[in-house]
Formats: sequence, C-alpha cells, structure tokens
Amino acid sequence: MTNPRFEEVKTEAADALTEDELRSVYTGIVHEDGRHEYYFGNDTTEAGELREAAAVQLGMLLRVLADRSDSSLEAVTDLATERAKQMELR
Repeated sequence: MTNPRFEEVKTEAADALTEDELRSVYTGIVHEDGRHEYYFGNDTTEAGELREAAAVQLGMLLRVLADRSDSSLEAVTDLATERAKQMELR
C-alpha cells in the first residue's frame, strides 16, 4: 500500500457512519480490479433537500480530490463529469 494513512481513513469513515444524527450518506468504493460501487442515502424524500445534500457531498469530494491531487477544481470537475457520463450505474 502506498498511502500509510489509508487504513486509518477507512476506520474513521466506518466509525462516522455509526453516528445517530446523519442526514445524508455517500460512500463510493473503487476496487483494485476497477470495479466500483456506491451507497447513497438521505433522510429526506423532498427533492430540494436531496439536491442540496448531494451538492454538498459532491462539493466536498471535488474539493478534497483537487487539493490532494494537486489539480485545479475545474480539472477534477471536468474529469468527474466525463466519468459520470461513461458510468453504467445499477
């Protein structure tokens, strides 16, 4: 494993998922063999609240990825948009 903090981050994320007052959860998993899966759930059925929660989560993910990959936010966003168009989600 090239990132020694990876196991720590997985443990922190798993612990955070057990909190009682979650409103929205997204976990995207990319396996070594290229498989991907996602889990997305929100404690709302209202479309506006769902859009807002999804936008916050997407914004956080894009910001972190841009910072950690030394890329611009725009470059990561463009790449993510392209990959989203290519995905066949189940």
